[in-house]
Amino acid sequence: MPRSMTGFGAAQFVEHGRRYGVEIRSVNGRFLKCVSRVPDELHGLEPEIEQEVGRHLGRGSVTVSVRFVDQSAQAALPINFAALKRYVEQLSPLAELDHCRIDVSSLVHLPGVLSSEPDESFLEEARPVVLKLVAEACGLVDGMRTREGKALADEIETHLAKIESHISAIHVRAPQVIEAFQARLRQRMEALLAEVGGESRDEDLLREVAVFAERSDITEEIARLAAHIDQFREMLCSDTDLVGRTLDFLSQEMLREANTIGSKCLDTEVGRAIVEVKGSVDRVKEQVQNLE
Repeated sequence: MPRSMTGFGAAQFVEHGRRYGVEIRSVNGRFLKCVSRVPDELHGLEPEIEQEVGRHLGRGSVTVSVRFVDQSAQAALPINFAALKRYVEQLSPLAELDHCRIDVSSLVHLPGVLSSEPDESFLEEARPVVLKLVAEACGLVDGMRTREGKALADEIETHLAKIESHISAIHVRAPQVIEAFQARLRQRMEALLAEVGGESRDEDLLREVAVFAERSDITEEIARLAAHIDQFREMLCSDTDLVGRTLDFLSQEMLREANTIGSKCLDTEVGRAIVEVKGSVDRVKEQVQNLE
């Protein structure tokens, strides 16, 4: 069963005062495109996060948002006392001025006072947690995409049934179009020949009808359109992944066959049926755009 490319999943984990959260949003896209929004503390995991997403999702525009809040004792950044002392020494002349006091607590915000070097041990500790949350969120996204994919497949099947109904009507109407042309041509030839005292010959009439029948024959187009519909259904029911682009191609071929039928068979009833067929094919194309 094909899957939609639209989905959402979220997972979180709390341990020793550290809170991790992952949200994944997916929308339709031609290929798999993953954009990660990762806090600075976990920036080193970004390539691995995108690889993990690629193991679970095959196509779509995916946005991964990772949140991290550290309320543990390890959240305190180490102070560079050498840099702080240097700032105090530079500001000490100001202490001799009236009403001037050096607030040491404000100095910690100056560049170089707080060390923010990445902690490799923390990154190693966070890696399995974050990647597990990404996998869990991808599982939820995949579940949502599967459910929506089934709904899209049901909607597509409704339009395929309408297309089949109209094509069956066109198939029945096609011989009647030739018979109507033959009757009109006979009537016109007899009327014209009667004015000059001539008589119509059946071989002349049959020759013109044969030319018309050859030019307006839509048997092959109907057969190909029916074959496209059968293949469409097979792929909708198969377990094959990434069928969206193939189904999009089939829908384009269905539209091409419908246009050919409309141009070859110039009949009012057939024209109306073709308009309905093309409308249903367009709706199928819209639905297929969101299939993985």
